[in-house]
Amino acid sequence: MAAILNVRAVVRSYRLTPTVSAALILLLDEHVSSVHSRTRISAKPLSIKTQEFRVRAICAALVELREGGFALASPWNVRRKHIEWLVQRWVDAKQSGGTIENKLTYLRALAGWMNKDNLVGTLGEYVSRKDAGLLRSYVAEVDRSWDANGVNAHEKIAEIAASCPRVAVQLRLQAAFGLRIEESFMLQPVRAVNDVDMLLEVTRGTKGGRDRAVPIEEKYAVLEAAARLANPLTGSTVPADRTLKQWRDWYYHVLARHGITKSGLGVTSHGLRHQYLQEVYERWAGVAAPVKQTGERPDAERHAQAIRLVVEAAGHSRPTKANAYISTFARQARLSKPNPTIDEVRAALAAAGGNKTHAAAALGVSRQALYRLLDAG
Repeated sequence: MAAILNVRAVVRSYRLTPTVSAALILLLDEHVSSVHSRTRISAKPLSIKTQEFRVRAICAALVELREGGFALASPWNVRRKHIEWLVQRWVDAKQSGGTIENKLTYLRALAGWMNKDNLVGTLGEYVSRKDAGLLRSYVAEVDRSWDANGVNAHEKIAEIAASCPRVAVQLRLQAAFGLRIEESFMLQPVRAVNDVDMLLEVTRGTKGGRDRAVPIEEKYAVLEAAARLANPLTGSTVPADRTLKQWRDWYYHVLARHGITKSGLGVTSHGLRHQYLQEVYERWAGVAAPVKQTGERPDAERHAQAIRLVVEAAGHSRPTKANAYISTFARQARLSKPNPTIDEVRAALAAAGGNKTHAAAALGVSRQALYRLLDAG
């Protein structure tokens, strides 16, 4: 049976009116574990962690509306004007585009439960991303791997092992197999190994329920080390006396103590996943990933094959998802090239007879970049 969050305890920890709380609990009891994402491929219900994120985001939004002077008697009374007000509040508070989009996703789920599918729009329907400074890039512009930031993963993890072997072995799993943090926590090293095909079957803690198999290659030693630390009750490397949340808090505490933060050594543990996927690309393409900026390029066929294998290893579905880890040659070329001056832009426009598409191509920039240069000039 799927685990269901105790929604009453969570909802009643927020300053909501009794009528709002009661109506919300009824909705959550029926829907809290149901899947809303269109990209999720698993039929499994949501994890307790995701259920709690969803409930807390919805409750927090309703509290904000109450504090903003909206006397809602029930979640069923939420209208588009309320969503518009929330988005503007979040934008004014300088929250990131990703944070706001996540909050809208949770509110969209609530709207779906009430059969109000058109209630919650996308962020771009409420504000201009450009004007609000909320443009997001899904192509890596900087190299987040540990090696690119001067951190020797082997040495640093050995240092961490002296103070917490479990955190260290989870980091080793991330580095060896490109696991996400949650996947490294929940992996059952004994059960996940497919000895016949020499594959590591990653099925627990995956994003969107998208299971995958990763080649073990010569990395059995990492799995053996993880197996020695496996919890006999769950099979994972999270100790029996800690909940997943408690362990996550401890994990980040240990990392911070050893400088593994953006403000410390300039890296996070997620950088190990970046490093692994960059290595996958280089192994199959024969040249370093674009984000390494070596100037070398593979032929189109090898590049396409390498991209496909990076996406498979990452547990994603779309080829463009690889760009977040390895970047693209086009983006790196643009970053290494200084922006055209406004005089060069005007000259290119004159030569192209005012055609912005042709002028942008002549300058080697996108048309959107051309507009930004014109606006700045």
